[in-house]
Order: sequence, then structure tokens, then C-alpha cells
Amino acid sequence: MGAAGTVGRAARRHAWLRGWLAAGLCALLAACASVPDAPPGTADGAFVRSGRFAITVTEVSGQQQAVQGGFTWRDDGGQYQLDLTNPLGSTEARVAGQPGHATLTKADGTVLQADTPDALAEEALGGPVPVSSLRDWLRGRVAGDAPVDKLQRDAQGRPVAFEQDGWQARLSRYDDQGPGLLVLQRTEPGRRIVVRLAVSQP
Repeated sequence: MGAAGTVGRAARRHAWLRGWLAAGLCALLAACASVPDAPPGTADGAFVRSGRFAITVTEVSGQQQAVQGGFTWRDDGGQYQLDLTNPLGSTEARVAGQPGHATLTKADGTVLQADTPDALAEEALGGPVPVSSLRDWLRGRVAGDAPVDKLQRDAQGRPVAFEQDGWQARLSRYDDQGPGLLVLQRTEPGRRIVVRLAVSQP
């Protein structure tokens, strides 16, 4: 059962990576459905960050899978939304939620639901992304619902390195809203995952 599950996950990752590359051609041919644009946040304290992401999964065999694209994070403090775009800018997936509930909407209209967004992001990207913790990390603070180890801060008291929820995080290039660069690493049985988020300058 364990081996079959591992093979199934690997097959889904490889299928998604192939699909991500094919999405560029689909966009050029206007054959892909698109996720509707979201209205901008208007609530007090609304937080918006956008930029580029890259995920690299290195298997123990040395085989490496990589995917990259754009992201936009919208958060009003209660509800949040993470849009993921392919290299040509077409929205391929949207993870949205609030405490206790999350949904994933794919470009083909498929909608998946879960209690937390992390599993849904892995379904979309083929590798884990700590969406729950990103709500805090993108603002330049550690998440309050998990223990923190090896915390380092800069001269302004902002976190620049720590371990939390199974991830090693490095935050840098701070501006008024938070870090402009997040490099996240995670080691799992048989693979190592690196997630890099580079925020576009305002």
C-alpha cells in the first residue's frame, strides 16, 4: 500500500509537471479555461503580495523536477487567496480559504475542498507548499500556531531564519510590507523540496 501510494504521488507530480508545460501552449491557442480574476481586497488591513515562485523537488535518486510561475497572495486577515499562474501569465490554480475550510479551483473548473490549504496546494503544484504558514511568513513574522526553532532576527527584530512546521525558512530583502525573498527547504523521506518566492517590487 505504501509503495503504491508513493508511485501514485510520483505519477501525479510528473503528470502535473507535464501539464504545466503544456499549459503555455494551451494559453497561446486560447484553448485553456481560465480562473476568473478576483476583485481586489477592500477590507481594512488587506494585504497583497505578488511575484514569482519556483519549486524544485530532488529525489533521492538524484532525479530533479522543477516548476515555476507567478503568484498573487490576497489576504484580508480572515479570508485569503493564492493565485498561481503559468509562465505565460494564465491563472492555472487558485487556493482560497478561511479558518477550517479551503478550496482549490483549477483552470478547467475542477473544485477540490479540504480543511487546510496545504494539501490542496500540493495537489496543484506536485510538491508541498506551506500555505497556512505563508499567511504570516509573507508579512515577516513567524506563524503563531507551531513551535519555532533556530530563530534568527536582524537588527530591526525581523525574522531572517528559522525552522517551523517542518520547513527551514530564510527571509530577506525586506520592504515596508515584509520580506521580498523567501527561500523554504524541506526534507522528506526520499526527496528534498525547495520553494523560492520572489516578491515583485511595488
